[in-house]
Amino acid sequence: MKKRDFLKNIGLSSLGLAVVSQDALAGEMLDGPKPKPKAAAAPTTTPKYNYGRTKDEMARDAKLLAEKFYTDHEMKTITVLSDIIIPADKFSGSASQAGVPAFIEFITKDKPEFKTPMRGGLRWLDSTAIKRFGKDFVACTAKEQINIVDDIAYPEQAKKEFSQGVNFFTLMRNLTASGFYSSEMGHKDMDYQGNRPNNWEGVPDDVLKQYGLSYS
Repeated sequence: MKKRDFLKNIGLSSLGLAVVSQDALAGEMLDGPKPKPKAAAAPTTTPKYNYGRTKDEMARDAKLLAEKFYTDHEMKTITVLSDIIIPADKFSGSASQAGVPAFIEFITKDKPEFKTPMRGGLRWLDSTAIKRFGKDFVACTAKEQINIVDDIAYPEQAKKEFSQGVNFFTLMRNLTASGFYSSEMGHKDMDYQGNRPNNWEGVPDDVLKQYGLSYS
């Protein structure tokens, strides 16, 4: 799917970001056994940007950044899936190249209500891949991965039996879009200019003439 078709499908404006649907969150307590995360500590780090943050907020951000929630395998799955959602094209790089997996890792820790839906959804994805192709999602070919994604990417067309996957993919897609289009790469991709000074030369002469006015 092309990025601009993707934007059209999820209803993003040229200046907007994806919004995580609360309705989607309500149904995302997915079934199935939860994988045990590997005990691996992420290196302690500090937020890149500290302006506009209180000391307590900066301390909290640093604590979250130092924690590791997803396993290495889960992060690989998130990386593959985010690049399926927003692949590289002639305008910009892919979601992972914009740092989306790290964004999802952080936002999941920042908003704990995402933990069960995301981890359960990743488990659902692997379980489905194993049943269908005899291997987990990351090990599948690109064609096999799309075969699964096509079943859950379009809520209005999806079969009822895929409702768990649909709920997960909706959350994953919104997080991916939010991460990508709030990144520097995403801003450039949609040609967001931000606040810029301009050269005001006054009301145009034809408008002044229309109302019987002039500068003289």
